[in-house]
Amino acid sequence: MFVIATAAALIVVAGSATADPSIGAKQAEAQQVMGEITQLDSNLERARTAYEQATVKLGAINHNLRINRVALSAARENLRKSQVALAQRLVVIYTQRDQQTTLAVLLGATSIDDLVSRIETVQSVSSQDVAVMKQVIGFKHEVTIHRHALVVEHAAQTRLVRQRAAAKARISSQLDRQQRLLASIKGEIAHLIAAERSRQLLLARQAESRLAAQQEQASLALSNTPFGTSAITPDGAAVAPPSQYTGVVGIAMQYLGVPYVWGGESPAGFDCSGFVAYVYAQVGVSLPHYTGAQWNAGVPVAASDLEPGDLVFFDGLGHVGLYIGGGEFIHAPHTGDVVKISSLSEAWYAANYDGARRITG
Repeated sequence: MFVIATAAALIVVAGSATADPSIGAKQAEAQQVMGEITQLDSNLERARTAYEQATVKLGAINHNLRINRVALSAARENLRKSQVALAQRLVVIYTQRDQQTTLAVLLGATSIDDLVSRIETVQSVSSQDVAVMKQVIGFKHEVTIHRHALVVEHAAQTRLVRQRAAAKARISSQLDRQQRLLASIKGEIAHLIAAERSRQLLLARQAESRLAAQQEQASLALSNTPFGTSAITPDGAAVAPPSQYTGVVGIAMQYLGVPYVWGGESPAGFDCSGFVAYVYAQVGVSLPHYTGAQWNAGVPVAASDLEPGDLVFFDGLGHVGLYIGGGEFIHAPHTGDVVKISSLSEAWYAANYDGARRITG
């Protein structure tokens, strides 16, 4: 069964083959969006904390305003009672004493403070009445000033709460957009991977048909060329003997979709050289688990003479695959990908092709 690589897997690994560019680009985009979502999550948490702190402080201000209203109401009531008591005192002065001049002084007051000052000059009013009156007026004045300060603070805190609520809503909206974008990208990735899976299955069927025909041709070639020897072309150049291991291609095709695992050399997971070594081990050939050593294990073969089972190398011997005919090869590309079929004509492989080797013994 063809195994689908994880959508969020990293795409580029140093020294390895490049993945399908469309899938790779989308997976890289998904990684970037996931990073942005993580940052927005963090920002939103801070914004929520700031909003809650501002809201708690606004609640405390509202509580203080309620207390202040009660105190101001009490101060007003006490002032009213003090004024009534003072008025009654004046009535007593008027009705019990014949001091018209003093009463005229009292009644001529222009303000509460003036009245208090005048009262102090009238010996008929006790000093205790004057002290109480001053305390009542002073308390009312303090409560009024405090109320004004609370009103100003309340207005400022209300604005702050609105600002922080707006910031929280803005970040939440950004987070929602990024989450929708990520879902869309993942959908595209799933579609691309499904398309790639279908393409790989088609390539596999074509390769199997081609392999059957090539094996028949190889049998004829093997009957005319001794194993382990090299023919000589008219210009004197050595030519690799025909491949006797075309059958490894059929074995390799069984592992399409197995995930790449660095250092892997079993169906649980392969890296590039581990895959080649494992497949050849199934036909009794022991190859080292290292691309450089595998290069030295075979004989050179020109690109025009490639046959199924030949080893193809790329990227300064940093990557190896198994040629399957038709200009295609099967390989374990890199972390995040799976065993798959690729073409030698693809840009990266064509630009980084090092050569091929044929296993002869």
